[in-house]
This record gives sequence, structure tokens and C-alpha cells, in this order.
Amino acid sequence: MDTGHTAWVLVSAALVLFMTPGLAFFYAGMVRAKNVLGMLMQNFFAMGLIAVLWALVGFSLAFGDAGNAGVIGNLDHLGLEDVTGLDVWPGLAIPAVLFAAYQMTFAIITPALITGATADRMKFSAYAVFIGLWLVLVYAPVAHWVFGGGWLADRGALDFAGGAVVHINAGAAALAVVLVLGKRRGWPKDALPPHSLPLTLLGTGILWFGWIGFNAGSALAADGVAAQAFMNTFLAASAGMLGWLLVERLKDGHPTTLGAASGAVAGLVAITPCAGFVGGMAGIAIGGIAGGLCFLAIGLKYRFGYDDSLDVVAVHLVGGLVGSILLGLFADLSATGVGADGLFFGGGADLLGEQVLASAATLAYSFVASLIIAKAIDVAIGIRVSDEDELTGLDLSQHAETAYQSLDVAGSVGGGAARTQEVVR
Repeated sequence: MDTGHTAWVLVSAALVLFMTPGLAFFYAGMVRAKNVLGMLMQNFFAMGLIAVLWALVGFSLAFGDAGNAGVIGNLDHLGLEDVTGLDVWPGLAIPAVLFAAYQMTFAIITPALITGATADRMKFSAYAVFIGLWLVLVYAPVAHWVFGGGWLADRGALDFAGGAVVHINAGAAALAVVLVLGKRRGWPKDALPPHSLPLTLLGTGILWFGWIGFNAGSALAADGVAAQAFMNTFLAASAGMLGWLLVERLKDGHPTTLGAASGAVAGLVAITPCAGFVGGMAGIAIGGIAGGLCFLAIGLKYRFGYDDSLDVVAVHLVGGLVGSILLGLFADLSATGVGADGLFFGGGADLLGEQVLASAATLAYSFVASLIIAKAIDVAIGIRVSDEDELTGLDLSQHAETAYQSLDVAGSVGGGAARTQEVVR
């Protein structure tokens, strides 16, 4: 064990955990006032349920039998049995229980990402059942494929901190769930604007801060790989913001604060699989490309008619795909000494092919499995709130609380009867 490496991963685990409240604020600012607590509750609830399930069964399914090219782990570590003596892989210089805790924070935030797509209309009970089943049936197997040395890792696919495991996985699941949920009342005809962009920007800042632990912490050591991942992460977020704002300005005529926040997150998503495998200006290129493409991807929901409330598909699915595939071009073994060379650095097309396969396999499995889980829940207990509860809002209908004391039934803050009628219409 190395005390410096252990200290860094302890801090990184705390940073990643802090990302989930940051995500809650990021999303909460974009919903209407009557759904703020509903959004916050869904994200915070993941910190409770997923942590317990991870300790009971999730970690064992993801990292049991680590290093063997299979599709899922084993049950040797149920209830964290024998984790203290687990050798996840040779050379790990931190306690295995810390590795399990660090990976637990990843498992928490991944299903929480889905809440942005299902905002305003998913029953809390259905959400609770969905994320519990999803952790066991979808997240744990995909984590084993890549992080646990499963079949994709054995083939040579690279994913430094979760481009496939976290972002493609959650984005594909989000698309599947909204197809079962259906469209929000009034969408896309009626405007459903964010109620508090300052909350969204606050959440963005927390996410950006925590993402350092997400990416640089994935080196699992306080070393040069972590330092390079730190730099790549920061540059990609900055370039993602600029890329999004540039395309937004050219297309819509004005840059927006919501665009700045979304672009930064898009850059962070795209650099996640690449962070410890690229160097030089690759972080800027990957972030900038992702920012522009993710902005354009928002138009897909209008073209194909799926109601992804807060653009999880555009930012996380598309951003994860962009980053994972661009890694096949920009990977540079000389940057950190780990990984492989991509097409632009003399490695040929082999890595690019493996990245495409890993992305496609993750997308297909997560989408199909999530669709089945969501449909089964819909049949069993119903997945969507009633029309009356949707009009009232999730805060009151699901939790008997309101975020703002002067909240009227239609979700405005203080606005009185005239404002109520305007919002209802």
C-alpha cells in the first residue's frame, strides 16, 4: 500500500460523491418550480439505495473474478465478503475496500444521470424500483465488461473513467425509459423553460470540480497519469463550453448561460474515456468537437419525437459516443505510458475498431435491457404519474412538500391566478 496514492483516491471518492448533489442542482434548475424537490429527491435517493445495493451485490457482480474475460463477475464478495484481501489487479497500491468505495460513487451517479431525461413525470416508486434493478442487471455487467477486465477489456477496448460504463450506458437507458414514459403534458407545443438557471450554473460548477476526482482519480494513484488526466479534464470542459456556444451563436443567434453549462458538461463527458490516454491538445480537440456535436444532437428529439426533458441523450449518450470513438484516433501511449496508440499516433485502426465495438455493445445492451425493465415496471405498478399529479407537480404529488412556499399549483413562484392560468395553458 502507498499512503500518497491512498490519500488521493480517498479525496477522489469524496469528489465523485459530491458530483451527485451537483447533478441534482444542475437538473433541478432546469425543471419547473413544482418539480424541484422531486428532482433533488431522485438524485439524493440514489446515494442511499445504490450504495447499499453496491455493498450487498453490485461490487461482487462488477469486480468478482476480475481480470477474466467474462460477461459478469461472481458472487464471492456478496456483502463485501473478503474484499479486504481482494487483489483486483496486480500493482494496485490502495486498499481493495477503498477501490470498492471509489467505484461505489460511480455506481451512484450513473443511474442518477437518467433522471434528467425522465423529469416531470416519473413516479418515485417506479424510479426506486428501476434504479435498483438497473444497477444489478445493467450497470454491474457493463462495469465488468470494461472496468473489471471482462470481454471488452480483454479485446483491448479502453475506457479510462467511464465513457461507456457511465455515459453511454446511462444515455441509452434514458432513451429507453422515455420511450416507455411518453411525452410530458404539452411537449413540444408548450414552452417548458428552466425555473432557475443560477441553480443549474451552481450545479455545473460542482460537477466540474468533482469531475477532477472522477477522471484524475481513476489513475488510482497520485502520479503523472493523474496529473495528465487533470489537465485533459479541465481543457476539455473549457473547450466544450466554447464549442457549444460557438455553434449555438451561429445557429440561434445568441450564446446562453444554459448553453455554457451544457457545453462544459458535454466536454467533461467526452474526455472521460480519454483522460489518462491522451496528451497535448487532444483534450481541447475532443472537448470542442463534443460541445458542438452535442448541441446539434438536441434537435434529434424533435425530429424523432422522444421527450428527453433535460437532454441526457444529447449530452451523455452522444458525448460518451464522441469521446469513446475519438479515443481511437487521439490515444497517445507516449503521453502517459498507459493505453495504446490511436490512428493519429501510428497505432492503426485496431483501437478505433475496438472503441466502436465497445460503444455499440454498451448502447445496445443498455437500451434493450432498460426498455425491458421499464416496461415490466409499467405493467406491474405503473411508471408514470397521473395527469392530475403531473399538473400538480412531483413535489406535492410524490413527496407532499414544496421547494418554494409561495408555489402555486401550476409551478410558478408567487405569480397569482393570472400567472397560474398562463402556465397551465
